[in-house]
Amino acid sequence: MRFDDDADLDTSEVRDVRGSRVPGGKATVGGGIAGVIALILGLLFGVGPEQLGLASGDPAPVATSSSAAQIEQGCRTGSDANTREDCRIVAVVNSVQDFWRAEYERRGGRYGDARTVMFTNRVGTACGSATSAVGPFYCPGDRQVYLDLGFFDKLRTKFGSSGGPFAQAYVVAHEYGHHVQNMMGTLARAQDGRTGANSNAVRVELQADCYAGVWARHATTTSDEKTGRPLITSLTEADIRDGLDAAAAVGDDRIQERFQGRVTPENWTHGSAAQRRQWFATGFRTGDMARCNTFR
Repeated sequence: MRFDDDADLDTSEVRDVRGSRVPGGKATVGGGIAGVIALILGLLFGVGPEQLGLASGDPAPVATSSSAAQIEQGCRTGSDANTREDCRIVAVVNSVQDFWRAEYERRGGRYGDARTVMFTNRVGTACGSATSAVGPFYCPGDRQVYLDLGFFDKLRTKFGSSGGPFAQAYVVAHEYGHHVQNMMGTLARAQDGRTGANSNAVRVELQADCYAGVWARHATTTSDEKTGRPLITSLTEADIRDGLDAAAAVGDDRIQERFQGRVTPENWTHGSAAQRRQWFATGFRTGDMARCNTFR
């Protein structure tokens, strides 16, 4: 995956609070065994911490001037995105939102932007307080995506993903799929408390995988609003394989087998490895969000 070296990155779409502190309160999901349990319960690549009954109403993290400057001063162009991981996330967020703005306009609607918050260790959100152990998530309460970059190392070392830049892009695009669902009113269907292979929780996650694939299909043809050129200049077959591999690595069956030694479909919240690959591939093959109806 390569970015246009001369493109200007829009850092306003990402809030960097790495190294910040969360005033008051305390996170109710920790690392170690608690973190593994949280992952098995299904927050990984999911929707806000309220799914696990975490404390709500925690204050937002207070960023230090040095942490905010990491993004604002260091991530200016596509060239920076080609050399720095945090800048790459900024560029992917820009590309994903460029696509959804254009798609909504094409369909006669209006897309509402959502920021990504980069944090370390723990973060307070409108959905509750969470640690990095729960993985990336989208909070519908404040319409923001939350991401600890350290998760990408865990994706490779703990979950067996091949890794790579596009595996990271898939994660980001999946979370923005939840934002699209929130705008469309479908996200609430996952909040009925049910689990299992045919549950709404699984269908919502598979649809977000499909939406990630739809973006990937159009990533190299979506024009950047400032330059009129695509921000992403190339995606290879190897990149797409990395995305498919990341999708499979976080299938419920793979996670359960790895961490509890058996597969229990009645507890699924995100879908099997095969399902996650299938729906990302469906989105990528068709490029049509209308083909992402996982509720049929």
